[in-house]
Amino acid sequence: MGGEVLDLSFEEALSQLEGIVKSLEGGRSTLAQAISEYERGTALRRYCETKLAEAEAKVQAVVEGGLGLTLKDVE
Repeated sequence: MGGEVLDLSFEEALSQLEGIVKSLEGGRSTLAQAISEYERGTALRRYCETKLAEAEAKVQAVVEGGLGLTLKDVE
């Protein structure tokens, strides 16, 4: 697993997080592995939440920015 969370794309982080959830749900890890996976999963979750908030802010800026075509025009 390893690697710095901040070096991942959103999609990579989400994929790793999904893998950790499946692993933890499977219950085949040792306690030490489960704790390590949980810690990594927490970091990945926070990272994904931050990236989603940034994307939402960018979309909101486009909608409110009066840059011509907005996402509201597309709906």
